[in-house]
Amino acid sequence: MRAVLSTVLRVFLMSAVCVLFVVFIGSIYFVGYLHGFNNASLRIGLMGQEKEVSVKISSTVPSPTPIVIERPVYPKKSTSSFGGPELWEAVNKRRTELGVNPLSSRSEICTIASIRLNELLEIGSLDAHEGFSNMPERREDLRWIFEKYNLTEFLIQGASSAEEAVSSWENTLGHSKLLTGGEYVWGCIYAQNGFGVAITAY
Repeated sequence: MRAVLSTVLRVFLMSAVCVLFVVFIGSIYFVGYLHGFNNASLRIGLMGQEKEVSVKISSTVPSPTPIVIERPVYPKKSTSSFGGPELWEAVNKRRTELGVNPLSSRSEICTIASIRLNELLEIGSLDAHEGFSNMPERREDLRWIFEKYNLTEFLIQGASSAEEAVSSWENTLGHSKLLTGGEYVWGCIYAQNGFGVAITAY
């Protein structure tokens, strides 16, 4: 009977030691995991030689590479406060002063002027009339306007007022026809942020 009790006691003690050992090892692992790394010891056999290597395994997730958001660069806003109506009025006033008929507005011509102003505002500079000259090829829906009228485009950039824009046109060779060209009967003018587009027709 004593032999049986002794055996049971030994098995119980061995089991208790094993459980304590597992709990101890588990606690060390858990604490290491909480600190972000696990330490392990490996034995590597190299050509019959054993070498103990300490390995540090990181369990933390590396922080992502910071995302740099580039803000778009917009062109500087002009200090000009005039719009299309003011420039239209100033052009017709100057035409009258020079003894030329004022321009009459046509909605289809205003469509061309509006599109052109938006294109110039988008690129932020004048385009040497390129967008105007190739518009019939780019916009088939507007081709009929170019076929119906003889259209001319006049551009301005950087003027601080409608009067300054008119003065610049008047004192520039070729652009002065906007103010002195009696052949022009119809027209439309759009302006914003220092850009001005005048489309004339006959």
